[in-house]
Amino acid sequence: METSVLIVEDEIAITTMLRYNLEREGFRVHTSADGEEAIYMIKQIKPDIIVLDWMLPSKTGVDICKEIRWDNSTKHIPVIMLSARGEESDRIRGLDSGADDYMVKPFSPSELVARIRAVFRRLRPAITDQKLEYAGIHMDLSTHRTTREGVELHLSPTEFGLLRYLMEHPSRVFSREQLLDSVWGHDIYVELRTVDVHVRRLRRALNHDGNQIDIIRTVRSAGYALEVNDKVYA
Repeated sequence: METSVLIVEDEIAITTMLRYNLEREGFRVHTSADGEEAIYMIKQIKPDIIVLDWMLPSKTGVDICKEIRWDNSTKHIPVIMLSARGEESDRIRGLDSGADDYMVKPFSPSELVARIRAVFRRLRPAITDQKLEYAGIHMDLSTHRTTREGVELHLSPTEFGLLRYLMEHPSRVFSREQLLDSVWGHDIYVELRTVDVHVRRLRRALNHDGNQIDIIRTVRSAGYALEVNDKVYA
């Protein structure tokens, strides 16, 4: 079955260029040039991945990303956000809205294809019945559902992949570089700051009611670890 990509972009020249290159690589391509229409299409066709422009008529890419992340039927769909905004604050805002990757215009079609393939490698492992459990957190790897103390968590695909990796190696400290290589993939460039943004988002999701113990430990000058005092969950 072909992998489906929804391109949400209002510049015809960019859409045409992306469609040509993605179809040449074997993807099935759908397109939308309007934010409201894009929301409808996402819910109807459930694409395997969304390439989403920031600036759109009727609804921005940031708003679209937030909306699909809070819908249980679409929250698992990876999103690559496109924007001419290249400042660090803009990248952080895009990632904070729920995007899994962020690309600044102009970019090469071959880089976008590489990033799409990298997203699938890290976020869509083979279906398995395996489940992970740690400190009250339960991850079902076959359904991509995560709960903490029985409450379902709203995680983007990247947050899910990051938490999965940390739960597979509890108490081990990973540098930002190690997390990038293991979760994002070593064959594509992603800024180190991206790790910090996704860790912050993951922390916020795990501490959903403000009363949860923060189990992601920041190790100064070293990185991050998933760790909890055993006495808490005795």
